[in-house]
Amino acid sequence: MEERLTILVGTMTGTAQLVAEEVADALKAQGVAADIQVMDGLTAAVFAPGGAFLICSSTYGQGDVPDNAQRLFADLEQKKPDLSRIVYGVIALGDRTYAQTFCFGGKRFDALLQSLGARRIGEIMLHDASAGTIPEEVAVEWIGPWLDQFREARDEAA
Repeated sequence: MEERLTILVGTMTGTAQLVAEEVADALKAQGVAADIQVMDGLTAAVFAPGGAFLICSSTYGQGDVPDNAQRLFADLEQKKPDLSRIVYGVIALGDRTYAQTFCFGGKRFDALLQSLGARRIGEIMLHDASAGTIPEEVAVEWIGPWLDQFREARDEAA
């Protein structure tokens, strides 16, 4: 059975999309089919089939999810679907110079998904734009150990 993962991308400038593409390539090398979906126009229905998801989101404004993620976020808040069949990980992009709202785009998705019953695998990857590291390189390093945790959780559930 082929392993599948859906990467949902919330982005303003394209950085989160680039991160998602690099992560998808790294996953493919590990035998995982990763389907990237930019959040534009998505609703809570994207989670209906269940399965494994990776939220890759930048942070915008005062700690908000990006504009293209607003509809999905609001739809989840409003409809409150049961996401107990969902496992997920989070790649959160932010800038620590905005300490009060650092990586809140990803953190807000994490809190919302957990409140709806989804189960997060591993720790959230927090990338600091002011650190001088390249987000897609950090994400590719992070995804290997995350994938190990994902596979352990899946095997325990089987």
